[in-house]
Amino acid sequence: MPELQFDSHLSRLHSAIIRSMLDNGACPSTQTLAQSLALSSDEIVTLMSALSEIHALVLHPHRCAPWIVHPFSLTPTLNWVEGEGRGWWAPCIWCGFGVAALAGGAVTIHTRVGAESEPLLIEVVDGEPAAGAGDLVVHFAIPPARAWDNVHEHCALVLPFRSADDIAPWCERHNIPQGEAVPIKQVASLARKWYSAYADPEWRKWTVPEAQQIFNDVGLTSSFWDLGTKSGRF
Repeated sequence: MPELQFDSHLSRLHSAIIRSMLDNGACPSTQTLAQSLALSSDEIVTLMSALSEIHALVLHPHRCAPWIVHPFSLTPTLNWVEGEGRGWWAPCIWCGFGVAALAGGAVTIHTRVGAESEPLLIEVVDGEPAAGAGDLVVHFAIPPARAWDNVHEHCALVLPFRSADDIAPWCERHNIPQGEAVPIKQVASLARKWYSAYADPEWRKWTVPEAQQIFNDVGLTSSFWDLGTKSGRF
């Protein structure tokens, strides 16, 4: 399959999955995707594998079916994004704001402080946290350059806290390395820049330099956010 045509099919398949997640809260079957895109089931499987290779989705370990299509999780997680008559699971709070940006309008992110016992509701309008979010911060334990070493662990450790002062004792309690705390409004800004175009039919996965520029654009400029000189997609 020629490279340009392959890229077009990748974009269309990714867009179809994201659109279905937004509209229905679920990923279509391989057969449904094949019919809607006028492709064979074998071609859909090949394209899903290619999307996985560029970190555009995460497949189940033992079958070619989406498990995570950022910013959505297809299985239950800590983070539930509640919209008007709809709802979605998100792998992390960053992804939760990504879902909010894609859905638009007013949504509520249901999560827990530090993934412990205290429930937390974050009201969001058009991707922007409401005033009630106050001084909430998000702790990123693993530097983004290492996110895809184990993306499940990375996402599980992107967590909200009431204040930055709460993070060090939490890390000590759970024997988790302390990373970087980011104000929640800054995380929402990151999510809008990162995810707002993910449903577009012409979508392309960010290159490493493009991802680095997004971090820079929202003020995430410390060494923690340095993606290095690696090539490929992020």
